Amino acid sequence: MTKSRKSEFRPDDYVVYPAHGVGQIVSIEEQEIAGITLELFVISFEKDKMTLRVPTNKATEIGMRSLSSPDVVSKAMTTLKGKAKVKRAMWSRRAQEYEQKINSGDLIAIAEVVRDLHRADDQREQSYSERQLYEAALERLTREVAAVSGGDEVLAAKQVGDVLISRVAA
Repeated sequence: MTKSRKSEFRPDDYVVYPAHGVGQIVSIEEQEIAGITLELFVISFEKDKMTLRVPTNKATEIGMRSLSSPDVVSKAMTTLKGKAKVKRAMWSRRAQEYEQKINSGDLIAIAEVVRDLHRADDQREQSYSERQLYEAALERLTREVAAVSGGDEVLAAKQVGDVLISRVAA
């Protein structure tokens, strides 16, 4: 294991794990698994009451990354303001694509899902699966926006909501 890898993430850093969103590195520990000693990041996802252990040498390979920069957050907000791009494919195919975007951990891709699945009050009702995907994407987006801007999720949710409402009004 190289020293440069270890210094990329430190305890108390907030990171984005693609399949789970924003978490905080609690510690770095060594554990013996099947006779092999592994160095692991211990990541806590407070909201989900979940702890994840990720081998330090695999972290970047699996897509774990630092929080987005404020620039990326503003690009995501710009993406939200755009016009929804709903493909004409079958719902199962689109749902699969949305799921992949959400689990990619890419903030812009997540913003695209929120934008595409957002419904104004006067639009038709969402199906259960549409609503589930929308809420998952919205939560991921809100959590990262909150973490980047200092941790207030209520404020971040309002910020995202305001952008979506302004888009509908336009």
